[in-house]
Amino acid sequence: MASQIISAIIVIIVGVGGCLAYFWGANKLVDLVFPSRGVSGAAAVDNLRRQALVRPWLFIGPAILILTVYLIYPVVSTLIYSFYDKGGDSFVGMANYRWLVSDAEFHNSLLNNLMWLIVVPAACTLLGLIIAVLTDKIWWGTIAKSLIFLPLAISFVGASVIWKFVYEYRGEGQEQIGILNAIVQAFGGQPQVWISLPFWNNFFLMIILIWIQTGFAMVILSSALRGIPEETIEAAVIDGANPFQIFWKIMVPQIWGTILVVWTTITILVLKVFDIVLTMTNGQWSSQVLANLMFNWMFRGGGDFGRGATIAIVIMIGVLPIMIWNIRQANKEGGR
Repeated sequence: MASQIISAIIVIIVGVGGCLAYFWGANKLVDLVFPSRGVSGAAAVDNLRRQALVRPWLFIGPAILILTVYLIYPVVSTLIYSFYDKGGDSFVGMANYRWLVSDAEFHNSLLNNLMWLIVVPAACTLLGLIIAVLTDKIWWGTIAKSLIFLPLAISFVGASVIWKFVYEYRGEGQEQIGILNAIVQAFGGQPQVWISLPFWNNFFLMIILIWIQTGFAMVILSSALRGIPEETIEAAVIDGANPFQIFWKIMVPQIWGTILVVWTTITILVLKVFDIVLTMTNGQWSSQVLANLMFNWMFRGGGDFGRGATIAIVIMIGVLPIMIWNIRQANKEGGR
């Protein structure tokens, strides 16, 4: 534990120190190459202009390089691999895509992903909006928001381990330590292995992501609600509107753009959901999703680069339109 903490501190020092050294060195280099002091007036003006042109690229350059190496290159490489065989050696054309269309496990994964897409973004956004409105009306609202936001600080794997104890099942005659089974047993019901129930286990897994992401939706929507002019609320109250009407007809329309951004952000996350399914069920009992299926084909049982890459391309195609729309919506709200 101590060695891990020391390693983390060293990484932080080296990382921050490296950034500061690069910032200082890059500026020094520009000043040396294009000096603005000790030269004639016209040359100094030209050098200042050159500095203004070069300096932004010194700081944008590393980001572009990192994006190219870790984002653009992998996308191109994955697309190429999707047309090759298991080992990535022989070109097979559209064979992997034809396999995908007819594969029953892919169909099941796609259906599960669609269920996640329908349930999780809607539940997170609705719960986040309701909590944001309610906590603004109580004196201990800040404490409540902090508690609801806390799960967002937990990794998906950590959250899954926590919820494993909630769904834990012990055999007949044994004391049930899982919270859900203990409650069911207390009311006279029969304990179940909840995460092994086909179809319904998907919803038990979705609850974990909803628990994590509701805090994110709440924080963003709470900020948006505070931007609503008080005059509109007061005018609605004077006109005799009840709290329900104020919520749906005054508040929601004014923050609709933010609601859509939150919705689509969580939708992108859901399309890539992997950790929760891997930790809880490993895709068993008809709970498989696309990202987990891709992982299985790519890295397990000897690996199949072609089929794994093909599934990755399908996930990217699903994410890309939503991401583009989200960026455009954010730019529109920013007035750009």
